[in-house]
Amino acid sequence: MSLAEEKVRGLLETMVLVRRFEEKIVEVYGAQDMKSPVHLCIGQEAVAAGVCANLKPGDLQFSTHRNHGHCLARGADPAALYAEFYGRETGCCHGRGGSMHPSFPELGIPGTTAIVGGTIPLAVGAGLAFSMRGQDNLAVAFFGDGASDQGILAESVSFAVLHRLPVLFVCENNGYAVASPLSARQPDPDVSARMAGFGLPTVVEDGNNAAAVYVAAAEAAARARAGEGPTFLEFKTYRWQGHVGPECDVERGCRPAEELAAWKKRCPVALFTRALLEKGVVDEAYVKDLYEKTDQRLDKALAEARKSPFPDPADIGRGVFAETGKADS
Repeated sequence: MSLAEEKVRGLLETMVLVRRFEEKIVEVYGAQDMKSPVHLCIGQEAVAAGVCANLKPGDLQFSTHRNHGHCLARGADPAALYAEFYGRETGCCHGRGGSMHPSFPELGIPGTTAIVGGTIPLAVGAGLAFSMRGQDNLAVAFFGDGASDQGILAESVSFAVLHRLPVLFVCENNGYAVASPLSARQPDPDVSARMAGFGLPTVVEDGNNAAAVYVAAAEAAARARAGEGPTFLEFKTYRWQGHVGPECDVERGCRPAEELAAWKKRCPVALFTRALLEKGVVDEAYVKDLYEKTDQRLDKALAEARKSPFPDPADIGRGVFAETGKADS
């Protein structure tokens, strides 16, 4: 599949937005006024950009504790995310969800969950609803290799295959569950090989190659919309920061330093930028302008978030229970 210049520029813009959005979190987190724990996806930007570029209005995506890239790639307002991380009323969940639970229903993000594997059955349920209604929409479950250890993945994939549901199972395989490598958790670390036994197409791609991610997701989305059922997409990638927080956990001995260095040489943003420069799709001036405009937008978003008000303590119960009106007497 040949990608149009507008499409590949869009992928680059999304990846730069996600990268700089999170790098700014690293810059400000030490001030201690952003209280929410943050799980950063620096190094994994190509997966969010490539998959979400194939989604249309009405499609639903379900994300994890490492969700910033998925939200931004779907069009989430950076200011609403930053404000949420600061616990402010102008946050996407009015300061009640923090970094791990943002929600943008209007963008097809009903909610995110920090429960490992928790996104998977939610996407299958959404896919079942689309199927029963005869809609050509699809549902996406984003999850990490840690979720491949959970039994709910097997149950969900089996059900989706049985009913030919329009679901994309997107495994962002960064090799670690917190600090435990996949090889130490499974006798067979080949996630896709295990999933293939359920009878659905499985695709393994370079998760640091935005074009490859986009094409693989496009083919899977076309199958789902045509009523041909789910696809399991495994993207091999790597997170640069620690499991949680702005620091890298290499210093604590959680991962080999040489492993991180090798993956940094395969930075998805740098690789894609270089490819577009070599093909003449963009030039150095375009890239420079892109970074400057992105930084200006994010600096403004951070400033807006910091000056936003905190929620009114009187509203502490807001959103906890459904408001259905007064009960009949």
